[in-house]
Amino acid sequence: MKTAQFTPAGTLTAEDLGRIHLIGVGGVGMSGLARLFLTRGLPVSGSELRDWPSLAGLRALGGTIHSRHEVSNLDGVDTVVYSSAIPQDHLEMVEARRRGLRVLHRSEALAAAMTGRRTVAVAGTHGKTTTTSMVTMVLQQAGVDPSFVIGGEISEVGSGAHHGTGEHFVVEADESDRSFLIYRPYVSVITNIEADHLNTYGDLATLEAAFAEFARLTDPDGFIVTCADDPGGRRLAETLRAEGRRVHTYGEASDADLRLSDIVSSAQGVRYLAEVDGRSLGEIRLPVPGRHMGLNSASAVLTAYLLGLPVEAAEAALGAFPGVRRRFERKGVADGVLVYDEYAYHPTSMTLALQTLREVAGDGRVIVVFQPYRLYRTRDLQAEIAAALGIADELVLLEVFGPGELRQPGEGSAALVEAVPLPADRKVFVDSWDDAPVEVVRRARPGDVVVTMGAPPISLMGDQLLDALSARSGDAAAVDPDGSAATAG
Repeated sequence: MKTAQFTPAGTLTAEDLGRIHLIGVGGVGMSGLARLFLTRGLPVSGSELRDWPSLAGLRALGGTIHSRHEVSNLDGVDTVVYSSAIPQDHLEMVEARRRGLRVLHRSEALAAAMTGRRTVAVAGTHGKTTTTSMVTMVLQQAGVDPSFVIGGEISEVGSGAHHGTGEHFVVEADESDRSFLIYRPYVSVITNIEADHLNTYGDLATLEAAFAEFARLTDPDGFIVTCADDPGGRRLAETLRAEGRRVHTYGEASDADLRLSDIVSSAQGVRYLAEVDGRSLGEIRLPVPGRHMGLNSASAVLTAYLLGLPVEAAEAALGAFPGVRRRFERKGVADGVLVYDEYAYHPTSMTLALQTLREVAGDGRVIVVFQPYRLYRTRDLQAEIAAALGIADELVLLEVFGPGELRQPGEGSAALVEAVPLPADRKVFVDSWDDAPVEVVRRARPGDVVVTMGAPPISLMGDQLLDALSARSGDAAAVDPDGSAATAG
């Protein structure tokens, strides 16, 4: 079982970090942190081997981006920031320690940026990126100009980070490596708790104990929000209330503090009636499909209500919610085929995304191009992942993305594809990235919906699929110019 040690949030501020260098700056989490520092006026550099789309924006803000990992990248640097994906023997990490530079995990650097702010930290197994984005937009609509760092980009904003002038700081809190335990939130939102990241925790009981520890770090003057419909969230609420802590719940359950009813979801979006402690808040509408989106949005409504913000701000923000990049993101249309990208890789979020895709596809078929994320998860949850993929009409499966993991005999996508309950001619494992677009072109028909789903690299395939489909027809791919998206968790 993996263990990690992080320094709890203290008095260190972002300005104390001096010149900041981020190793692997192209990832969503790291690029968002870099953007936050840059918009705060701090000198930032970073190293990244892959040309991620976010890098152009960082350069435009004045960041120095190195396309190679070299010790010279640390010249003039005061603080080096790394993520859990960076090994301790990385040459820049080794050099930083040799030089005696300050070395911080991403979460520690983020905690420094939050010093002096009222933090709203959103955690949970599923939906935390979308929920964090919703809370952020509600606070923006209320005019309080929050700072935020999210593990995805709000489609309308085109960014996952911002340095605001207000007192609130909204952050997505990552439980995967226990780093969420260094934060000291004013508000803690926990969307749900399910078995995941068991390479870190070992079992569900230990994971639930970590979420309880995270909730107990909430400021005594603040509050905790969790879902009454989720078994893990309900157990957590009962435990914390027994300790005398201020906990508020949301959901369809009859005893939820904010109760949803009359939920209707379609390809056009989702709507529901909301009430708090018996007081009607009226109808909440979102232009994105999926019943689970109602639950995500309800946590944002409840948080805003408890912060004393106008409910009208929540209604307006959610009514215009544009979605989040890589969360059911609509990439475009080519040869009559609609292409989406979706980050889901855990079977629960995969199931919700694919059920929502069914609403969007109508009479069309759903074709999934899936890249599993992490060998241990694919092995331990193989039956559940296979069942989720069985919702699709056609499956193109790539090899597992598991950097740093050692593959054992019988592990990986070759075993997974055999477990998927689809006829042999409707599923295929491809061991080459370039073979996936070929399979999609061979299988997709006008009216079908194709979704790239899973580990981070698969997000780069959507444009390739559009190009391949448009080449098949001889027409240009139609890509949504505003990056409009429908979010699924």
